[in-house]
Amino acid sequence: MKKRKVTITVDEEIIRWVEKEIARKRFASISHAVEYALVRLIESEKEWANE
Repeated sequence: MKKRKVTITVDEEIIRWVEKEIARKRFASISHAVEYALVRLIESEKEWANE
């Protein structure tokens, strides 16, 4: 999949949580965490649409 750079603004509390998860090795980077969350959202939306 081709990647594209984007800029987002996120609540500071969310960024602190993501940074803690990066330190725990759950995510490789903030980009990885955001992409992970968006993929999960897409999957959830698809499941909801199929109900």
